[in-house]
Amino acid sequence: MDHQPRISTLGLNRRSLVKTVLYAGGAVAFAGYGRAPGVLAQDNIRLVHWYHQYGEEGTQDAVNRYAEQYTAENPTVEIEINWQLGDYGAALSAALLTDSGPDVFEQGGVTLDQVEQGQVAPLDDLYDDALIEDFGPQNLVTATIDGTIYWVKMLTDTGGVYYRKSLLEAAGVAVPTTIDELIAASVALDTGRQKGLFLGNDGGIGAALGPLVWSAGTDFLTAENTPGFNTPLVATGFTKLKELNDSGSLLMGFTTDYWDPTAFIQEATAMQFTGLWAFPAINEALGDDVGVFAWPSTGEGGVPSTFYGGWGECVNARSQNLEAAKAYVAWLWIQNTEVQTDWNVGYGFHVPPRQSAAETAEALQVGAAADMVTNLYEYGVAGNPVWTPVMGTALTEALTNVVRDSADPAAELTTAEATVQAELDRLLGA
Repeated sequence: MDHQPRISTLGLNRRSLVKTVLYAGGAVAFAGYGRAPGVLAQDNIRLVHWYHQYGEEGTQDAVNRYAEQYTAENPTVEIEINWQLGDYGAALSAALLTDSGPDVFEQGGVTLDQVEQGQVAPLDDLYDDALIEDFGPQNLVTATIDGTIYWVKMLTDTGGVYYRKSLLEAAGVAVPTTIDELIAASVALDTGRQKGLFLGNDGGIGAALGPLVWSAGTDFLTAENTPGFNTPLVATGFTKLKELNDSGSLLMGFTTDYWDPTAFIQEATAMQFTGLWAFPAINEALGDDVGVFAWPSTGEGGVPSTFYGGWGECVNARSQNLEAAKAYVAWLWIQNTEVQTDWNVGYGFHVPPRQSAAETAEALQVGAAADMVTNLYEYGVAGNPVWTPVMGTALTEALTNVVRDSADPAAELTTAEATVQAELDRLLGA
């Protein structure tokens, strides 16, 4: 999940949208905007590595430091770090259509179209059985197509509902385990001045879409890649989100959205759905008075749930230095536990994808952070690489119509299912 704020590009030209640092032999060879010089030292190769602009302070310095360390250990490999400002996804999609795209790049998931167009290289040879077990299936499924793995996971994001323990205790409210209990708790905690729950300024249509499907005991797509969301319990969940919106207990129109913990920290809400990344700020402000729970079950047949998100590193299948690029990725995200821990908890707050690395991250072992990691492993659901933005838009429109216009949820889910099936037919063949 990418929770960074939108980046203004006003006043910047295309060239200035890329901050580039070139490392050779463990030293800076170029630093500036635009592309690095094209001249290579004799017998050297150069790997171009793209990152999107992370919001956390220190991340850009960190990736530069990793590249510097790698070139010091591998002096014949130059690393060109491109820190992409602006719309990373659009820039990456355009670059991957050419023969001059990055050798190594990060993304939130691999798509079937990328595989079919030869844009991502298989990375199965970087994994043995022990490593696959260490990463776990949820960290691999988002980039596994037809049994082939196309990334190495860099960081894992998850989330849940944070709450003030003292406020629930004072109101005589137990930690919710069902969506009905969540609605009741939100109403009970709403004092007018302080609302009961913050799900975002859209009333949870964006943040709760996934949990409403998963907590009904299903997923967007089945294991056979057919629509899985059109069930009576998902329809019930959609109705419950409308009920929650109609209750008047949700915080709406706040100055920040759900991914930012300011509303919770400033006590504008007693509970807030947000990410693990928000824990350091919440913990600093509110300390031990904070607990967290996974999105609760919709009812009988449902389960608690949370998202199993994050970013992974891919290698361009068109790279002229394919094996060197794979070796670099393996050094970063498989061999180097120090880098993995630093990247995940040194700046923002994420879970190292390898469980052996996560277990050594002391910051994740305490309080609500530890509870959220436990929920991740027990209830987390990762994305399916076959699921596309077209499908997501169809399901989002269905939920919007239910919450905003009192539309019939069963009919809306059926309409969304038809759109999703048409997209599946396009991708997989009718």
